[in-house]
Amino acid sequence: MHRYRSHTCGALRDSDIGQEVRLSGWCHRIRDHGGLLFIDLRDHYGMTQCVVDPDSKAFGLAEKLRAEWVVKIDGKVRRRPEGTDNADLPTGMVELFIADIEVLGEAGELPMPVFGDQEYPEEIRLKYRFLDLRREKLHQNIMTRGAIVDSMRARMKKAGFFEFQTPILTASSPEGARDFLVPSRIHPGKFYALPQAPQQYKQLLMMSGFDRYFQIAPCFRDEDPRADRLPGEFYQLDLEMSFVTQDDVFAAMEPVITGVFEDFAKGKPVTKKWPRIPFAEALRKYGSDKPDLRNPLVMQDVSEHFRGSGFKVFARMLEDASNQVWAIPGPGGGSRAFCDRMNSWAQGEGQPGLGYIMWREGGEGQKPEGAGPLANNIGPERTAAIREQLGLKEGDAAFFVAGDPQKFWKFAGLARTKLGEELNLIDKDRFELAWIVDFPMYEYNEEDKKVDFSHNPFSMPQGGMEALQTQDPLTINAFQYDIACNGYEIASGGIRNHRPDAMVKAFEIAGYGEETVIERFGGMYRAFQYGAPPHGGMAAGVDRIVMLLCGTNNLREISLFPMNQRAEDLLMGAPSEVALKQLRELHIRLNLP
Repeated sequence: MHRYRSHTCGALRDSDIGQEVRLSGWCHRIRDHGGLLFIDLRDHYGMTQCVVDPDSKAFGLAEKLRAEWVVKIDGKVRRRPEGTDNADLPTGMVELFIADIEVLGEAGELPMPVFGDQEYPEEIRLKYRFLDLRREKLHQNIMTRGAIVDSMRARMKKAGFFEFQTPILTASSPEGARDFLVPSRIHPGKFYALPQAPQQYKQLLMMSGFDRYFQIAPCFRDEDPRADRLPGEFYQLDLEMSFVTQDDVFAAMEPVITGVFEDFAKGKPVTKKWPRIPFAEALRKYGSDKPDLRNPLVMQDVSEHFRGSGFKVFARMLEDASNQVWAIPGPGGGSRAFCDRMNSWAQGEGQPGLGYIMWREGGEGQKPEGAGPLANNIGPERTAAIREQLGLKEGDAAFFVAGDPQKFWKFAGLARTKLGEELNLIDKDRFELAWIVDFPMYEYNEEDKKVDFSHNPFSMPQGGMEALQTQDPLTINAFQYDIACNGYEIASGGIRNHRPDAMVKAFEIAGYGEETVIERFGGMYRAFQYGAPPHGGMAAGVDRIVMLLCGTNNLREISLFPMNQRAEDLLMGAPSEVALKQLRELHIRLNLP
């Protein structure tokens, strides 16, 4: 028999009854049932109930065992007594009657429990991550992550993509976030950077004639903490294709992403045909460039109903042509208590409030009547017109945000989400996928008072060189697109600007001269001079996709050894100070604050 095990803790079945077997694993739970000791023995593969009675020579040692001790157990497989089967366990029809126990590794007093799924402070969980990862749900999430990556890889290869690995040590570039810098010992005063994404390398692969590339790529960004991204590093399904239009990228990737979701959705519906929603439409209807389409609420512009009305606050705002009034329908929200609660929520979000109209029962045979301060100010005709435009009825409400949509759309989106949640309108048991298209190429940077790239500087402007030369930059859309799922951006990409003259012009508009382009993107700029194919691609966030499919909203629940929100690895003690000798070798002197 093998030194440590003849079977795993998830393997024993009825067919093994009567066999002498050997198991090794962790003592998950130990129960004393009036003289009989039960030990639930756990390993990576499952759990087996082991039992020992006072007549056994192993009983004395069994009494000393504690949770998370690692032991080897020899014994005979027998059927569990009638009525004690456990249908939730694959091994639940049998148990192991213990003949001998050997302790392989004792465990000290646990800083956190492994048995059960109770909440525990995150700092403790991350410091003792090796214990945290033993917990069933987290352990399963990590295994699911591996299976999702396998599914992605298999589907990409089936779709004709080839897997490549691009460099980790590269040059610093202004791609939107801060780089992690790596000092060079051989070249004093110079630095490598960890890649924010393999963007330039994958485009260079297209220049090299490889046609269809992908990799499960690690990406590194020295960003401030964000709820939807792990500090420091994350992984993406990165890909690029040559001789393609935007439609070709969509046709290649929609089945891959849909298939991955269907593989792990556990029967939940997944969008079959993805809608394509222009960026401007997404903001206007949903107040988000990553809308949660499980929420049926659609916002509408109702400015005309308030223009010149008795509600002077809105009427005066609308004298400025850039201002609008948007309505968010609230079906079933037509009670004073609910509307006041939404108003208080808006004030808690830093807003002056949230205007509303409620519709109540009219007289006999009459249409519903509007109620509330806004309804009283604008009168019954305008109130009825708003109700009809929004398709509302008695017992419903509408909520209003006003001003410059460029400034209020994010809040409007938050209010739409809040209403969907409060009124139980969101179907949580489905995955709604969509393409968000036609992103603006540029945006105005209020802080620096200049035009800046809004998304990805390497994207092809719609209209090409002519648009760059003749259009107001803030009116140019790009061949850029995102994938949204249930309120998260899970992928981003674009058709690339492969013409060197157009690339220089695009960067000039954002304030970068040709010399900057050559300095920062010299490799790619040179490659464009020697026959560049039209190409495009995208990158899908592996972590976010796994998070959605595992049914959690915390990225730490699907990552092996994540950092905390302060970008600290509490388990390994990183970042840490280094020896003066190491700094001297790198010609670095610290200038601490």
